[in-house]
Amino acid sequence: MLRVYGPLMPLRLLEEIRFWKMQEKEHTEVIRALVGNLEPQYVKLLEEWEPVFERTEMTATQWIEALIRSPGSISPYAHSQVQALVQESVRQSRLFVRQLMHMLHHSQAIAGNPTAQVVVRHIIRESEYFLGVLDAFMYDRGQEPPWHGSYGAGPVWGGFGYHPQAGSPAVSPGPSPDFKGQEAGAYRKSEAAGTNPPERTGTDSAPRSQASGGEEVAKVHLHRESGEPLTAAGEGSWSQMIPDLKPVPIGGHVLPPLPYSYDALEPHIDAETMRIHHDKHHKSYVDGLNLAEKNMARARQTGDFALIKHWEREAAFNGAGHYLHTIFWNIMSPKGGGKATGPIAQQINKDFGSFASFKKHFSEAANKVEGGGWAILVWSPRSHRLEILQAEKHQNLSQWDVVPLLVLDVWEHSYYLKYKNERAKYIDAWWNVVNWNHVNERFEQARKLRWQPY
Repeated sequence: MLRVYGPLMPLRLLEEIRFWKMQEKEHTEVIRALVGNLEPQYVKLLEEWEPVFERTEMTATQWIEALIRSPGSISPYAHSQVQALVQESVRQSRLFVRQLMHMLHHSQAIAGNPTAQVVVRHIIRESEYFLGVLDAFMYDRGQEPPWHGSYGAGPVWGGFGYHPQAGSPAVSPGPSPDFKGQEAGAYRKSEAAGTNPPERTGTDSAPRSQASGGEEVAKVHLHRESGEPLTAAGEGSWSQMIPDLKPVPIGGHVLPPLPYSYDALEPHIDAETMRIHHDKHHKSYVDGLNLAEKNMARARQTGDFALIKHWEREAAFNGAGHYLHTIFWNIMSPKGGGKATGPIAQQINKDFGSFASFKKHFSEAANKVEGGGWAILVWSPRSHRLEILQAEKHQNLSQWDVVPLLVLDVWEHSYYLKYKNERAKYIDAWWNVVNWNHVNERFEQARKLRWQPY
């Protein structure tokens, strides 16, 4: 829950703004890439939104860094600036949703592209979810959100139910004929965020990924001093204490290479999804984990743990995202699919009755994950059997003291380009690429772990 941050609540809200404005910026790019024949006025509108979202994301990031550097409690000025940024972020998202709805109903290019229709609806749901997160936080505190009453009331600007308030960014509306006489406006780049970003006096910044090229990454990820052969999955004996495998230094995680080409899982998972999923989304988790680890190391060195809750949360989200994706790439294979084989098949039959019963349970668990998340088959050293778990985001609703064996990513970015909003079809297709050889490798090592059962 958001409220657990207590006096550091502004920091938590800034985290949400940074994440969702990054998402909305990516969404403007996705729509333009997906609809190559999009009408010029809509292309222009999306191009105008991109720097707005980018500036808001940057402002949130700068305030996060400023609050992290500031000793003691958060000043009233910082509180007021964060509140202004929250309100401006909400107004942006509400206007963005309205304009996307207009595009969905009036763009001929989108009307002729069924995939684009589903993707735009998905993007609308994403922004609405962001608004819901902030609404839930305010109502949880027994307050009416400060932005309520400012939307859809009074004179309408551009036909989208938006009207600037005192202190809001200036707007430079321009006519767009295909908006049926309405105006589509854009914020000025220099005033997009609605608050004054703090001066950047520190040196903290997100580390550059060391994963700049596949070949270089592979050398780092698979670095060994000996010539020990890799297993079929490319990971080696993952759970054994092998002395010539060097530990990852603090803040030194790298993006592992895919063990196959981007298009290797076609037609079940398309190449473009794999490229975006691996190169963009997984990379962001690696960078976020490195930043969190470095800042926790700095806290240990200085003895200042005022922001440890923030960095622990960052490490949990990004670390879980990094590790689950690393498993995910390896438990899929162009030569995969079919029923489980080997020891894992025997254990599945023992614990679930049959492979069909297991597959149905796992598929239903994946399909019913709320929002983005995972379905995970784990070995429990405590109960000495297999279990199926869900995880929301990457780290919520899971268990400790278990070892993941088979993971399925059901974040919408994993499938919406090909399967639109039909998650169940993606799950059915995914079974055709499951790499049971790698699942067996993990299971063979995991089942050696057996604690006292309780």
